[in-house]
Amino acid sequence: MIDESREFRPLRIAILTVSDTRTDDDDRSGHTLRERVEGAGHVVASKRIVPDDRAGLEQVLRDLVADPEVEVVISTGGTGVTGRDITPEAFEAVYEKAIPGFGELFRWLSFQKIGTSTIQSRATAGVAGGTYLFALPGSTSAVRDAWDEILVHQLDARFRPCNFAELLPRLGER
Repeated sequence: MIDESREFRPLRIAILTVSDTRTDDDDRSGHTLRERVEGAGHVVASKRIVPDDRAGLEQVLRDLVADPEVEVVISTGGTGVTGRDITPEAFEAVYEKAIPGFGELFRWLSFQKIGTSTIQSRATAGVAGGTYLFALPGSTSAVRDAWDEILVHQLDARFRPCNFAELLPRLGER
């Protein structure tokens, strides 16, 4: 539920499409994510396509985590089980803390629509350097489900009873 008495604060979100084959012209999932992020009132800090290369993706993630202009990173693609699907491994190598409930909830929601095929998704989330990191599957329907059912709420400080956005200032606590 949205508490209208609280102020909305736009977050700065980096969008990554992890793919060896997508270009900006045919990156439907990345464009869908951008539309939803901006439609919710957030700022797209950057949007790029990165290849299915674990070391390269880890470096991109570390660079984004170190960028004070990025509060959230959301990727699409590379979360399956094939040999080229390296996104979860790259994200997990960067995490300081995993958020296992994100993947669990995503798969539960996905199960309602695609049944047991959801077991092939390795959607994941975590925190590093005070930045949230979310890895979504590459399909546009998965992006819509993750954004519309989870992220739009959790990245809005007005959402009650609690949300990720309000915790941002405390992520770096020691």
